[in-house]
Amino acid sequence: MTQAESKVEVRILVPSGMLGSGFPASIVDRGLELGADVIAVDGGSTDSGPHYLGTGTAKTTAAAVKRDLRILLRAAATARIPLIVGSCGTSGTDSGVDWVFSIASSLLDEEGLALRIARIYSEQPAADLKERLDRIHPLAPHGDLDPSTLESCEHIVAMMGHEPIADALATGADVVLAGRATDTAVAAAFPLMHGMPAGPTWHAAKIVECGAQCTTNPRSSGVFATIDATGFTIEPLSDGVACTPHSVAAHMLYETVNPFSMREPAGTLQVADAVYTALDDRRVRVEGSRFELAEQYTNKLEGSRITGYETMSFTAIRDPHILGQLDTWAALLRRILTERVSQTLSLGPDDYAFDIRLYGHNAVLGALEEATAPPREVGVMLLVSAPDQPTATAIAKIANPLMLHLPTPDMDYLPSLAFPFSPAETERGAAYEFVLNHVVDVDSPTALFRTVMLEAGDVR
Repeated sequence: MTQAESKVEVRILVPSGMLGSGFPASIVDRGLELGADVIAVDGGSTDSGPHYLGTGTAKTTAAAVKRDLRILLRAAATARIPLIVGSCGTSGTDSGVDWVFSIASSLLDEEGLALRIARIYSEQPAADLKERLDRIHPLAPHGDLDPSTLESCEHIVAMMGHEPIADALATGADVVLAGRATDTAVAAAFPLMHGMPAGPTWHAAKIVECGAQCTTNPRSSGVFATIDATGFTIEPLSDGVACTPHSVAAHMLYETVNPFSMREPAGTLQVADAVYTALDDRRVRVEGSRFELAEQYTNKLEGSRITGYETMSFTAIRDPHILGQLDTWAALLRRILTERVSQTLSLGPDDYAFDIRLYGHNAVLGALEEATAPPREVGVMLLVSAPDQPTATAIAKIANPLMLHLPTPDMDYLPSLAFPFSPAETERGAAYEFVLNHVVDVDSPTALFRTVMLEAGDVR
């Protein structure tokens, strides 16, 4: 099913922007009717923060992933075309790949499907990377990598390009479950291995990475790209939706430093000369994209480590007097809480941290918020971070009476604010941060990755 012969064109079915986000089965049927050669879907992202890489867990629920995978595995088996999933389990850790693999394996049994599954692992041991320090380079604004930073990470992944996926397909995989991969590599692997030009392929892969986000209705599902020798054509799979030159070109603004170029492990996509043409009221043709190979192949590293432990408390203010001088009230809360933590726990400012966020006032923009009339009500979130959970919770408990009854300086009575929960303190557990923004020079595009193949009919 996956021989690497050259093709005149390659047709890619992308059902959604992320596995587990849901899509109608009908759009997959439509993609098969249009002659899809491959199904490609991303399985993760760093958008949701460092928790998922730090813990090696997924942001999606298993039931949602299973529902989507059932449709896609059936489609792949029926049409005899490969299915590729990238960044499995949200962050592409080894546990994420195994998690998706376990769901896929159960579905093969339930559906009676004989498909060969390749797992590509992208997790990197800190000890191995420490031996490559002379080949690891920072991306701005980071500096040189300290070995202790690697040692502090709970999980480290390398971001693969298309080559490990293409190799798995070439060796006979019907389904590829990849660890951390660039969003574009998932869609680019099959057309590149079948002789499609790099410029149009990488550009098409970028446009389809988030499913219908490149259409006039980003809430719809699925897009279909056809790549050939001179460019690509893209169309939506949902009824009543269109791709326009504007909607397609605009997607180059998404998650890119420069909307006219985008770096991949192998080189840089250049689209400044691309021309976007409407073929009809649904389809867009793109030509003029090119791909410049880099002198050195690199893989980006992502790592997450524990920064402390958090406890959250939340109260609501409806008192118009306090709302009229909310910044004064918040400053008073900060000052008194700091004093009481020092008195009670003998902790200084360097021993912990806390943040007060005034939702309905300036929680999103902070000091950039323009002056407005007093809000009718405000939610106050206190987020405490400390080296251990008991300390974080103790600080939040010290804040409890203040968040319930703290008056402004000119009030001669104690107001009663409103905790929505009992207990008022919620322990959030370990908090994580991304600490790697580096690339590593490699001699081979597949050097950092390990592939395991499960043959059809093997015991799962």
